Amino acid sequence: MLRNRVRELRARHDFTQIELAKRVGVTRQTIGFIEKGEFSPSVTLSLKLARELDCSINELFWLEGEEEDEK
Repeated sequence: MLRNRVRELRARHDFTQIELAKRVGVTRQTIGFIEKGEFSPSVTLSLKLARELDCSINELFWLEGEEEDEK
């Protein structure tokens, strides 16, 4: 399962789900599904999210079971 820090990093940047969604060109619902782990974003969307949240894709997403220091 793909895990993520979208909610955490979004909060650090003081973005609402709506603001982040507009910045990356998706709906608020899509951001909510990603944050809950119910939707795995495309590579393109992952890159956009990482850019807006000022982090690498590896910092934002990882596979469940990977150790923190392996990312």
